[in-house]
Amino acid sequence: MNLARRVPEPDVPRLRVPPQAGRRRKVGEIFTSSEILALTKRSDWRGLWAVGSTWGVIALAFAAMAWASHNLDTVPAVIVVLAGMAVIAGRQLGLAILMHEASHGTLFKTKWFNDVLVDWLCARPIWNDLGKYRVHHLQHHSKTGSAEDTDISLVAPFPTTRMSLLRKFARDLTGVTGLKFFLGRLLMDAGILKWTIAQEVHKLPQAGRTLSEKVSTFVRNITPMVLTNLALWGVLHACGEGWLYGLWVLAYMTPFTLFVRIRSMAEHACTSNSRDTFHNTRTTRAGWLARATVAPMRVHFHIEHHVMASVPYYRLKTMHKMLRHRGMVQSPPGYWDVLKLVSSKGG
Repeated sequence: MNLARRVPEPDVPRLRVPPQAGRRRKVGEIFTSSEILALTKRSDWRGLWAVGSTWGVIALAFAAMAWASHNLDTVPAVIVVLAGMAVIAGRQLGLAILMHEASHGTLFKTKWFNDVLVDWLCARPIWNDLGKYRVHHLQHHSKTGSAEDTDISLVAPFPTTRMSLLRKFARDLTGVTGLKFFLGRLLMDAGILKWTIAQEVHKLPQAGRTLSEKVSTFVRNITPMVLTNLALWGVLHACGEGWLYGLWVLAYMTPFTLFVRIRSMAEHACTSNSRDTFHNTRTTRAGWLARATVAPMRVHFHIEHHVMASVPYYRLKTMHKMLRHRGMVQSPPGYWDVLKLVSSKGG
C-alpha cells in the first residue's frame, strides 16, 4: 500500500484542525486507523539489519584505519584515521538512536529484542542504560518544550552568539565536553548524581549511605559498560589491532559529542513555546553527510516522530510525505540553516 499517496478528501473531519492550531493534536485527527496500523507495523528482521549494519560500518571503519596504519608510505594515514573516527562517531550516535527506538518499543516486534538485545548491543557499549533512558525520554515526549521537559537544558541556551556556538564546538572537538560527560557518568553510576542525558546536574541525597553501598552501586551500574567495551577491545586485540580501541574512546569523546549537540539543536532549539508538536519540534533536511554524522536512522524526521512515537524509524520518511501532501508540514530547513538560526543572537 502506497501510504504517501493516500491523501484524504478535504471534507474529512480529521483534517479540519489547521496547522496553526496552538494545541497538541490527536493522531486520529491526522491519520485514519488503517494508516496508523500500517505506519506502526514493526519488524524483527529490519531491527536486526539496523543493529547489524551499524556494527558492520564500525567494523569497516576499524579495518580501514588498521590498513592505513600498515601502509604509511602509500596512504595519508592521518586523513584515514580522522575520517574513520568521524564514521565511528556517527555510528555511535546511530547506536544511541537505535536505543532511542527501542525505548519506544519500535525497533523490533519482539519485546526481548527491544529490551535486552538493544540494551547490550547498542546502549551499554556507549555507556548508556536503556531502562533509565526510557524513563527519562518518555517524560521528554509528554512534556516537550515545558519546564518539565527532561531535555530542556539541551536547547535552553539558544539562540546564542556565533562565537558562543564556536566555543561549544571547540569544547566538543578538544574533548572537554567528553571529559565532563565521563566525570558526570561516573558520579551517576555511584548514585551521587541523578541519571540524565541532559546538561543540568541534580545531586542525590547521600545521608546514611555508606562507602560500601556507594562502591557496590558503582560496580553494579558500570559493569555492563565495562563488559561490552572489554568485548570490543577483545575482538580488536584478537585481530592484532587492540590499539584501535583507543580510537573508539577518542571518537566518543570528540566528534560524537559534537554530533549529539548538533542533532539536539536541530530537533528543538529555537522552536515555538507551544503544546503543538508541529511548532515545538523541527524536522530537518539531511543529505548523505548529515545522515552519516548527525542524523542516522532518519532521526531528522523529528516532527513525525513526536506526532506518533510508535512509528518505526524506517517509516518516518513515508509519514513525512503524507504530512507534506496534507499541508501539515512544509519543506524542512537544512542543518546549515539551523546552525545559522541558533547562532543568530547579536553580540
